[in-house]
Amino acid sequence: MNPILRWLSDVVARIVRTLDWPLCLALLALMGVSLVVQYSAGNSSLRPVYAQGARFAVGIVAMWALSRLPPMRLRTWTPAIYALSLLPLLAVLLIGTGKHGKHWLDLGVFYFQPSELLKLSLPMMLAWYLHREPLPPRLSVVLICGVLIAVPTGLILLQPDFGTAMLVAASGVFVLFLAGLSWWWFGAALAGIAAAAPLAWFWWLKPYQKDRILTFLDPETDPLGTGWNIIQSKIAVGSGGLVGKGWGQGSQSRLDYLPEHTTDFIFAVLSEEFGWAGVAVVLSLYLFVIGRCLWIAAEARDTYSRVLAGALGLALFVYVIVNGGMISGLLPVVGVPMPLLSYGGTSAVSLLAGMGVVMAVRAHKPMHVR
Repeated sequence: MNPILRWLSDVVARIVRTLDWPLCLALLALMGVSLVVQYSAGNSSLRPVYAQGARFAVGIVAMWALSRLPPMRLRTWTPAIYALSLLPLLAVLLIGTGKHGKHWLDLGVFYFQPSELLKLSLPMMLAWYLHREPLPPRLSVVLICGVLIAVPTGLILLQPDFGTAMLVAASGVFVLFLAGLSWWWFGAALAGIAAAAPLAWFWWLKPYQKDRILTFLDPETDPLGTGWNIIQSKIAVGSGGLVGKGWGQGSQSRLDYLPEHTTDFIFAVLSEEFGWAGVAVVLSLYLFVIGRCLWIAAEARDTYSRVLAGALGLALFVYVIVNGGMISGLLPVVGVPMPLLSYGGTSAVSLLAGMGVVMAVRAHKPMHVR
């Protein structure tokens, strides 16, 4: 082989050696599907495709960079990462913007959603704390973990952003689950949530949040108002049939019947144009990514890496379930995007960064338990 080509080959091999290629290829496939559907949902405009592609490029760089960091080094930095990720949550309460509250920071060039950072930094923080403790965790350890979860969750609820707050909290709960926390803890937590639900309804939920729940129970009560979104979404999903209407042929998004068709309801566009066949392919990709994360977690030899990689995989599972249930009418509309499919930068970059952490666990597996 030519010496120059051999040198280039060695350089490329060193650059990409930390990437987990099965996981990477599945993620690239999901990003490719996103760009295809974004083109159609954007009425054959290349602008959202280019914008989303640029966001994916940033996310891929972040994924690669994090995959090269040994988890032990990342573990050392975790408390600082967690603390720094809380600062934008405080800033957004003061100077943030949003349709139903303050969810975004306007940075001039782009909008930034600080709550997305906690989907990564919170599991990292809990994994950092638990790796020094005997497992399953004791009561005192669980209570401290509860405080670590409650602080960012409470700040996100103040925006208010109930959907993202619950997903962030779930990412923390998964760490405790993988650390061996007894099932009765989860049962007690669910009982507490059920008992607090009436108080939340009368004292905490905003009118638009109550409307979402009532619309979920009976969308036909206001088909031209609060029920419009879910009714049109269900029409889009159902009209796709087995193989769909064809790329760019979806009437619900093209004729603007389907709201937020490039963001929260992008999966409904996919369902209408590619049918159940397309949905099955995309769901299979998600299941592969989730399964790969759990396999990497099972192979990890230290507590920090194991519970962190597993929690990131299970969190992705919840994101897919919540958005899929939302667009099909099985869950209330909570404004949760479909991972990597929905248009948006902060969500895509944070998710790909999380996958970079999972790849780092695989690439830098220690020889001995720590």
